[in-house]
Amino acid sequence: MTLTTWLAFFAASWAISVSPGAGALAAMTSGLNHGLRRGLITVPGLILGIWTQLLIVGVGLGALVAASPTAFEVVRWSGVAYLVYLGIQQWRMPPRDWATPTETGHASARSLIIRAWALNAVNPKGTVFFLAVVPQFLDLQQPLLPQYLLIGLTLSFTDLVVMAGYTALAARVLRALKSPEQQRLLNHGFGALFVCAGLLLALFQR
Repeated sequence: MTLTTWLAFFAASWAISVSPGAGALAAMTSGLNHGLRRGLITVPGLILGIWTQLLIVGVGLGALVAASPTAFEVVRWSGVAYLVYLGIQQWRMPPRDWATPTETGHASARSLIIRAWALNAVNPKGTVFFLAVVPQFLDLQQPLLPQYLLIGLTLSFTDLVVMAGYTALAARVLRALKSPEQQRLLNHGFGALFVCAGLLLALFQR
């Protein structure tokens, strides 16, 4: 991969990371529910999900998902169910007293990471996206492994910055809404967005 090609991918990766999606929604929800410090634990999970997608594409399983209607549908509906589940959980989240320290939250760091990883990993749109976009930046005359690693590191960097920003936005701005009514509206809003993301994934066609 030449420097010019990498710079083009670097620019594209910012657009990929900034674009609203389930990952951004998960980062903001984590910041809202757990505060900044603990909410940031979600970010490594999202990045691990990206690496999982790259691995799937790199070893050729992505081609199977893209070519097999059955495999694609199984993965797609798993993603739909997971997003709807997260939406219901967020909708039912009770209001909190932010005057009481809540940085520790109720979820363990491990569960936060696994939840975020699953969100990005169980997403056939991501697989199809990587299959369509990543090959455009690969030099097939050169070893592919170093190029995949460079792509993964680039996406990890941009996603780290952007998702940390989304988490901070929710933790510092949305958390300022302290009344129970405001918190219910936020929880219902984020819950509805998760469900909408699931419905959009259900309507997604290759």
